[in-house]
Amino acid sequence: MDDPYATLRDQVLRSVLDGPAHTESSLRHAAAADGDVGAALQPLVDKIHRHAYKVTDEDLSRLRPHYDEDQLFEIVVSAALGASRQRLVAGLRALEDA
Repeated sequence: MDDPYATLRDQVLRSVLDGPAHTESSLRHAAAADGDVGAALQPLVDKIHRHAYKVTDEDLSRLRPHYDEDQLFEIVVSAALGASRQRLVAGLRALEDA
């Protein structure tokens, strides 16, 4: 199935993961892939990938001594974009297989 939005979506993802930011690109890539982001961030990133609606202010407050607001925003957006991309790819694959 041809996806007319793939190029635009890929540009957004590259911009978020590789563009100028307050966090390292490698950390943003790991958050997007639900990879190793370190012990402090792992619970938040896992929750975003599995149950984003369950993320609370307390989840973020626990991290504020170590990360500022800009860093937390970048990590959350990276994880959310990565999770959404994984779901989209799975959905498109299911449509192709149907």
